Amino acid sequence: VAGNKTIMMSEQEALKCSSARNRGGTQRVEGKLRASVEKGDYYEAHQMYRTLFFRYISQAKHTDARELMYNGAQLFFSYNQLNSAADLSMLVLESLEKSEAKVEDEDLEHLAKLFSLMDPNSPERVAFVSRALKWSTGGSGKLGAPKLHQLLAVTLWKEQNYSESRYHFLHSSDGEGCAQMLVEYSAQRGFRSEVDMFVAQAVLQFLCLKNKNSASVVFSTYTQKHPSIEKDPPFVQPLLNFIWFLLLAVDGGKLTVFTVLCEQYQPSLKRDPMYNEYLDRIGQLFFGVPPKQSSSYGGLLGNLLNSLMGSGEDEEGEEAQEHGSPIELD
Repeated sequence: VAGNKTIMMSEQEALKCSSARNRGGTQRVEGKLRASVEKGDYYEAHQMYRTLFFRYISQAKHTDARELMYNGAQLFFSYNQLNSAADLSMLVLESLEKSEAKVEDEDLEHLAKLFSLMDPNSPERVAFVSRALKWSTGGSGKLGAPKLHQLLAVTLWKEQNYSESRYHFLHSSDGEGCAQMLVEYSAQRGFRSEVDMFVAQAVLQFLCLKNKNSASVVFSTYTQKHPSIEKDPPFVQPLLNFIWFLLLAVDGGKLTVFTVLCEQYQPSLKRDPMYNEYLDRIGQLFFGVPPKQSSSYGGLLGNLLNSLMGSGEDEEGEEAQEHGSPIELD
């Protein structure tokens, strides 16, 4: 037994030494690459990164490959070498895909960091984000991990790209962050007469995505934080009272209450032609209303609704077309 223990310990120590050697080797390589970039030999350094990436991948050293590409991408970004940086960012994703790694928060944070460093108007960024979301569906959510959506939403909010930020917030579970972004969106881009519409739309869309909890949080946070709204119901704006009653009705699940509500507030609901489309869907999801005879919505409104929710109705929560671009529902 003692002999076996000694063998096991020596094997563990050998493994430790070997991984320390590997790490030391990787650090030396990184040092050389960094020196190349600092000297301005961008093309050569980029080619060396790519060569090392494929060598590591062929040796199944996915973590080393990923770390090297992540650090390299950040280095190129810091020298404003955006194309090389974007290319190495794609290789970070490739290593995640090839390793069939589990979706970890740290990887999502790294992907969001690379996204935040990319030029907001570059086609590379669009390609990167759609591929990152697709990879992250290895976790929960067909449209991408809610955590990744949340991180992307915050970056886009900082860039004042409010409509795309809202799209990603809708597919996250961060009702509070969404509400705070909408308060700013409303203040920066909206008319005073529209303060109620910003939150009404978000609540209805969250409900269409079967995310009742975020719908409630976005409403309570927005009405608490918005300077032009009373803190508690009843509100001056009829549309806000409608949303407040609707959230209570969703909890109760009584179809008669839902029907009377929608009838009573028709003047407010006519302010945006999408509201009644959303409410048809909410009626089906929460109050047992049968779908209309035509199974899919028609025209432009239908396209918007389908791109928000996806056409499948049996799945949980996050339904939208996998490659759907962020929808504009202003």
